[in-house]
Amino acid sequence: MEASWADHVTSDQQVLAGKPVVRGTRLAVEFILGLFAEGWTQDQVLANYPALTADSLKAVFAYAADVLHEEVILPVRSPAA
Repeated sequence: MEASWADHVTSDQQVLAGKPVVRGTRLAVEFILGLFAEGWTQDQVLANYPALTADSLKAVFAYAADVLHEEVILPVRSPAA
């Protein structure tokens, strides 16, 4: 993908309270990632959400990778039994 994720992912306080969405839709990055986490394939996502493209899906993953790259992750420990 030659385009930046910013060409496909945007945030606007008037749309889903500012959650990042695919530009021109109300489909949140979080929602799309959740579909893949549930086992949906790219073909299923594209068939069910025709406003999305293969490039916009790549942008969703690129956005998530950039956000996580900047994130500091602290280890989570299970409570003692």
